[in-house]
Amino acid sequence: MSAPETPTSSGTAPFNGKLALLLAMAMFVLVVDTSIMNVSISAVVEDIGTTVSGVQGAIALEALVSAAFILIGGKVGDLIGRKRAYVIGLLCYATGAIAMTLAQSLVPIILFWALVGGIGASLLLPAMQSLIHGNFEGAAQTRVYALVGASAAIAAAVGPLIGGVITTFLSWRVSFLLEAVIIVVVLSGIRLVHDVPYTGPRRIDLVGALLSVVGMGGVVIGILVWQEGGEAVAALIAVGLVGLGGLAYWLVRRKRSGKPTLIDPALFRSKLFKLGITGQLLQQIALGGTMIVLPIYLQMVLGYNALLAGLSIAPLSLSMFAVAMLVGRKAGARRPANLILWGFVLLAVGLLILIPIVPRADSGWWLFGPLVVAGTGLGLLVSQLNNYTLSPISNERVSEAAGVNSAAGSFGLSFGLAFAGAIMLATLSLTFTGLSNSSQVLPPDEKEQVAQVLEEDAEIMSNEALDALLIEQPEEIADEIVRINTEARPIALQVALLIPLIAAVLGLVNGFRMRRQPDPKPNAAVEGMTLG
Repeated sequence: MSAPETPTSSGTAPFNGKLALLLAMAMFVLVVDTSIMNVSISAVVEDIGTTVSGVQGAIALEALVSAAFILIGGKVGDLIGRKRAYVIGLLCYATGAIAMTLAQSLVPIILFWALVGGIGASLLLPAMQSLIHGNFEGAAQTRVYALVGASAAIAAAVGPLIGGVITTFLSWRVSFLLEAVIIVVVLSGIRLVHDVPYTGPRRIDLVGALLSVVGMGGVVIGILVWQEGGEAVAALIAVGLVGLGGLAYWLVRRKRSGKPTLIDPALFRSKLFKLGITGQLLQQIALGGTMIVLPIYLQMVLGYNALLAGLSIAPLSLSMFAVAMLVGRKAGARRPANLILWGFVLLAVGLLILIPIVPRADSGWWLFGPLVVAGTGLGLLVSQLNNYTLSPISNERVSEAAGVNSAAGSFGLSFGLAFAGAIMLATLSLTFTGLSNSSQVLPPDEKEQVAQVLEEDAEIMSNEALDALLIEQPEEIADEIVRINTEARPIALQVALLIPLIAAVLGLVNGFRMRRQPDPKPNAAVEGMTLG
C-alpha cells in the first residue's frame, strides 16, 4: 500500500486531484440521496405495499437522526480519528443504500436507510471537513471546498431528475444500488486520505449529547407519531422542548464550571451568529416542507411518475443552483443582509403565488413560474447564509460553529419534512371525512366506511387509479367518491404549503433584523467550508 503524498521541501504538497474528486463524489451521494427518495415516493409505496405517511416519515427521520447526532459525530471523529469516522460514515450510508435496494417492507428502510444512514451522515460531514483541512493547504484547500460545495449544489439541482429518470425507466432500487457502487469507488481510494490527529480535550459531554438527541428527537418524532394517529403526542413534543431548554441550561452551567461542553454557548453571544442560525433554520424548514409536499402532490393528485415529478420540481432546484452560483461569485458590494432579505421575499412570493394555483393546475407547467421565483429566493439564501453566520466567528472556533450551523439546518429540514407532510396528510383525512359526511349522494350507512377507505387507500392514488379501484361500485357512488377525492387533495396541499410560507415570512422578519446589524467582515477561513 502506497503512502499518502507528503509535503515537499517547500512546505506544500502537489494537488491531489483524485482525492478531491473522491471527496466530491462522497458529497454528491450524501445530497442526492433524499432527492431520489422524494420523487420515488409513489413507486416505493406501490412496490413494498406501504403508505405515503410511512415513507414521508422515514425521510423526515433520516434528516432528524443526522441533525441530532451531527454534533456528537464531530466529537466521535475527534476520538476515533477523522479518517476512521469518514470510513464508518461511508459504510453506514452504503448499508442504507443496499437496504433500499433489497427492502420488501418499510421496516428495513426505517432501520437501515433512516437510522443507520442518518448516523452515517452525522459522522461523514464533520470528518470530511477536517480531512479537507488536513489534506490540502492554502489555494488547494479553497479549491477542494469549492469542488465539494459545487458537487453538493449539483446533486441538489439534478437529484430529482436523476431519480426520476432511473425510477421511471429502470427502478428506484437501481438508484440506491448506484449510490452503493459510488461509495465503493470512494472507499477504494481511502489510502489517499491522510488522517488528521486531534490534539484537543478528549472528554465528551455525554449529558449535553443526550439532551440534544432528546430535544430534537422529541419534537420531530412527536409530529411523526401525530401523523400516524399515535398517542402521547403532546408528551413527546413536551419532552423535546424540555430537552432543548435543558440543553441550553446545561451548556451554560457546564461552561461556567470550566468543563468541556458539547458546543460552546459563548458562540451565541454573537448577534450575527444567532441571526444567521435562525435564518438557516427557517430556510431549511421552508425547503423541507416544499420538497416533501410537492412530490406527494404531483404523484398522488396529477398521477405523475417519478420522471414527470422530477421534471416538474426541477425549476425550483435548477434556479436555486444557478442563482447561488451566480450571486456567490458576483455579489459585489451588495450587503449580505439585503440579499438574504430579498431571498426570503422571493421565497414567500413564490409560495404565495403557488397556493391559489394548486386547485386549478392540471399539469406541472402551472408550477413553473412560482417555483422559479421561490428557487431564485432559495439561491440567494444559499449563497449568503453560511458565510454570514460563520464570518463573525474566530478561526479557532469556526469548525465548531459550522457544526452548529449544520445541525440547525438539518433539524430545520427534518422539522419541515415532518410537519408539512403531517399537516398535508391530516388535512386530507379531515377533508375526506367532512366531504363524505356532507355528501347527498352517499348512503348514510356507507359514509363512515367511504371516509375510512379514502383516508387509508386514496392518499397516494390519482383519480385514474381510484376509478380502477371503484370499478365494481355503482356509477353514481364512484363518481361521488372521485369528486370528494378531487376536492380534498388541493385543499390539503394548500394548507401544507402554509408551513414553508410561514417559515419564509418569519425569515423575512429575521432579515429585517439582520439589516439593522453591521455587516460581518469577510473571513477567508470560512469561504466554502460549510458542507452539505
